[in-house]
Amino acid sequence: MQPGVSVVLPILNEERFLADAISAILAQEYPGELEVILALGPSKDRTDEIAGKLHEMDPRVVLVSNPTGKTAAGLNAAIAAAKFEIICRIDGHAEISKSYIRDAVEIMQGSDAVNVGGIMAAVGKNSFENAVARAMRSPIGVGGARFHVGGSAGPADTVYLGVFKKSALHAAGGYDERFIRAQDWELNFRLREAGGVIWFDPRLAVIYRPRPNLRALAKQYFEYGRWRRAVSRHHKGTVNYRYLAPPLATLAIALSIITGLLVHPLLLFPALSYASAILFASLLIGKSWSERVILPAVLTTMHISWGIGFITSPANLVK
Repeated sequence: MQPGVSVVLPILNEERFLADAISAILAQEYPGELEVILALGPSKDRTDEIAGKLHEMDPRVVLVSNPTGKTAAGLNAAIAAAKFEIICRIDGHAEISKSYIRDAVEIMQGSDAVNVGGIMAAVGKNSFENAVARAMRSPIGVGGARFHVGGSAGPADTVYLGVFKKSALHAAGGYDERFIRAQDWELNFRLREAGGVIWFDPRLAVIYRPRPNLRALAKQYFEYGRWRRAVSRHHKGTVNYRYLAPPLATLAIALSIITGLLVHPLLLFPALSYASAILFASLLIGKSWSERVILPAVLTTMHISWGIGFITSPANLVK
C-alpha cells in the first residue's frame, strides 16, 4: 500500500494554466490516495471561479484561503490543511508527468531524503516564451544548477518545487513567510542544516511556463536577485560564486558604457564584448531563427535584472 500524498499549490492569478496543472495532478498513475489543496490568494482574474469548478468536479480538490497572496503563506496554509505525511509542492503554472508522484515517492523511500525534486523544465507556448525557455535551460542563461540544466541524481543544495516529508517541514518551522522569493532555497538550507538530505533526480521534470513578455521577465529576475541576496545576508556563507556573476557583469557593463562615452571609446570594449558574447550564445542555443532573434534581449534582461536586483537589495528586506 503506497502512502497518501497531499499536493499543495499556492495560487494567484493563474487563470491561463490552473486547469491544465490540476488535470495533470489528478491524472497521476499513483496507487495511493491523493488530495490537492489550493491556497487561493486574492486573484484579479477568473482563478477563483476555475478553482471552484475544479472542486465541484472532484472532491479531492480542497480550497483554503491565503488572504496575503504570498507564496510562503499559501504553502504553509495548505500544508496545515494536509492530511498525509508526504507533501508534494506544485505551482499553478506547472505541469507534472503522469508518473511524477509515483517516481518521487519511490525515490524518497530509496534515498531516505526529506525532500526530492528534479528539473524546472521550461516550455513555452509561443516564440517569445520558447526563447525564454531556451535561456532558462541553458548554463549561459542561468548558470549550471542541476535543477535548470540537468545532471546526475544525488544530494543537492536545492531542487525545483519538491516532494517533502511533512514531519521534516514541521520540525524546520515550515516556509519562512518573510521571504517573498527564494523561499524554496531558504527552506532547503534549513532542512540541510538540520541534517536532512535534499535529493535531485533528473527523472522528476516539471513543465514550467515562462513569463509572457520582457517586462514580466525583468520583474521576475529582479526579484530573484533581490531576494537571493536577502538569503545570503540571513544565512551567512551561503553565497555561491555563480550568484555574483550577474551583479559583477552589470557593474562592469555600466562602468564600461559610462567611461567609454565620457573618457575614451576603447573603454567600451567590455560592454561590446558582452554584447558579442550574447549574440554568439543566442546563435548557439537557439533552435529556430525566431528564438535566435529574441534570445539577445531575453538573456540580457535576465542577467541585468538579476544583477540590479542583487546590487540594490535593501538590508532590511527581511524584517
